[in-house]
Amino acid sequence: MTTERTTSAPSLSAESPASRAIQITFAALLGVVVLGGVGFSHVSAAHNATHDVRHANAFPCH
Repeated sequence: MTTERTTSAPSLSAESPASRAIQITFAALLGVVVLGGVGFSHVSAAHNATHDVRHANAFPCH
């Protein structure tokens, strides 16, 4: 007699709404830090890189 064992990985689409909200919140915070925090940095290389990206994405900065 043979028995088969099957294991299934949890589905990625079965996320809870709270988990999804946390992911969206942290993604938005990261975006704010990149666009806002680095854009107003006194380090000229970081400021210029962010400034160029803002212009490339038609994001008003001045």
